[in-house]
Parts: sequence; structure tokens; C-alpha cells
Amino acid sequence: MIAIAISKPGGPEVLQPVEMPAPTPGMREVLIRVAAAGVNRPDLMQREGKYPPPPGATDVPGLEVSGTVAACGPAVTRWREGDEVCALVSGGGYAEFCVAPDAQCLPLPRNLDLVSAGGIPETFFTVWMNVFERGRLREGESILVHGGASGIGTTAIQMAHAFGARVYATAGTDEKCRACERLGAEHAINYKTEDFAGALMKLSGGRGIDVILDLVGAPYFTRNVDLLAVEGRLLQIAVLHGARAEINLMRLLRQRLTITGSVLRARTVDEKGAIARALEGAVWPLVEAGRVRPVIYARFPLRQAAEAHRLMESGSHIGKILLTA
Repeated sequence: MIAIAISKPGGPEVLQPVEMPAPTPGMREVLIRVAAAGVNRPDLMQREGKYPPPPGATDVPGLEVSGTVAACGPAVTRWREGDEVCALVSGGGYAEFCVAPDAQCLPLPRNLDLVSAGGIPETFFTVWMNVFERGRLREGESILVHGGASGIGTTAIQMAHAFGARVYATAGTDEKCRACERLGAEHAINYKTEDFAGALMKLSGGRGIDVILDLVGAPYFTRNVDLLAVEGRLLQIAVLHGARAEINLMRLLRQRLTITGSVLRARTVDEKGAIARALEGAVWPLVEAGRVRPVIYARFPLRQAAEAHRLMESGSHIGKILLTA
């Protein structure tokens, strides 16, 4: 098969198509003939040498795929050769074939094409785990989604809106702000031209925001904490612009705040499988009804992975970038 190798840590040019043997599925794994693989920020970090794969995982990048089951391990019972699926993986997505734990596979939603499904797993797993499980977002509550035009952001906006939350977002251009509003955000703020914390405190009548989903990190931390309502929850899922920040512990105490963080890649197969089953039960009906969809911005052939990374680094995209095998 053809796969994308990282020849050495560096820029997009280090992504090189190479020929290698197709992997063999283990006892509880399936081999997927890849239709599409999502491009995500952790892939860029891995390419730069900042986010190595977990022990035992392939060093081929790619954390999500869609495609057709080509073979099943001996202990696999749910899936059969020919099934159309999407799957969360710990690596190996940038290839013509990829193995995935059977528990981390989900059936292709009705009314969604197989390639677009490659933009589902990483963002849907992340949003469900953080916003709805750890963040306990409830109908009628408010949520602020930072980076609303990203893959995570476009997913979080749609899912939160579909479950009855009041959604706000930040984005870096007016065009991206309008895209967030079309997806279900009540109001989106261009963080380059307006103070999001002041604007949202005013919009909330001084109450603050119940849940904040943040990928930025240190530069936003104090403003996020100050913006949280009583019993508010800050969900830190990345630290793209800094990992160290100070906190006023008195505000934490007075407002009864919860600050939580998580990463997905290092979690066990059983944990990821539980998220997959929750998604299938609670979110798949929304996808099949067209109320929540992966927002696909661009598709590149697998061999053009470097170009896909350049596009993501430019920050000009809205939604997901895919590689098609």
C-alpha cells in the first residue's frame, strides 16, 4: 500500500508517500480500505516532532478514517467484510489501508457519503467526551466555543445547538463568524477586533457563560475563568498558544467552578469504545436527520498530504480537511 511517512521532524515537505506492507488486523481489529482520512492539529504536531504516537502505535500519522472493511480479526463479531464504517485510530490513517479496534468503529450514517464520514471521528469523539460527558452541558445552558470555525468548533456548535444549548463562538475573521452563526451559534465574535469576554458578559446580562470549550490555552485562561457563570465549567482540550497560566483561586471558590482537561489519543480502547457507543445512540440520529454534519472544507489526494498540512497551517479553512485514498 501507499502511506505517508514523516521522513524527519519538520515542515509539510517532510511528509513523503512511501510503499509499505498493508497492516494485518489483530484479534479485535478490522482492516479498513481507506476512503478518506481527516487532517487534524495533532497530525501537524506529530510531523513537527512534538506529539509522538503512543507506545505500540504506528508512526504513520492520521487519527480518523472512513472506508470499507477489508478484513476482520478472529474475535470481531459485529463487522463483516464490505461494511462501510468510520473509525477513530491512534495512527495510520494517512494510508490506503488502516487497522482500527473494532470497538472504535461506527457504521456509516445513512444519508452521508463515505468520504465525508472521514471527517467525523476525531472531532465527534472529542466534543462528546468533553462537552457532554465531562462538561455536562444541558439544554438551556450557554456554551462558548473558541475556534468556532475549526473542525472541533464546527462540530461543537452543531451538537450543542442540536441539544438545545445557547451557543456562542469566537473566530478570527468576519467570514468565519458568519459561518459559525449559520451552523447554530447565536452570536460569533471576531477575537481580532473585539474583546470576547467583555462582549459575552454584556450579552449574558452579567451572568456569564455556563460552559467554555477552549483550545487556545494560556492567553485565554484568565478571561475564560472570569467569564464563567456560577457553577461554570472550563473544558481545556488543547494549549495551542501556551500551557502556563495563573488563576485567581478566590474566583474559583466563589463561583464554584470546574476546570477540566483531557486528551483523547492516550485513552484505552474500552474508553474510546464507550464513547463510540454513546455517539451511535445519541448523535447518529442527528447526523442521519441532517441536523449535525461534518463540515468539509477541502479534499486532497493522499499523496498531497503536504498541501493539506499547508492549508491547515494557513488557518484559512472552515471545518475539516480530508485526504482521499
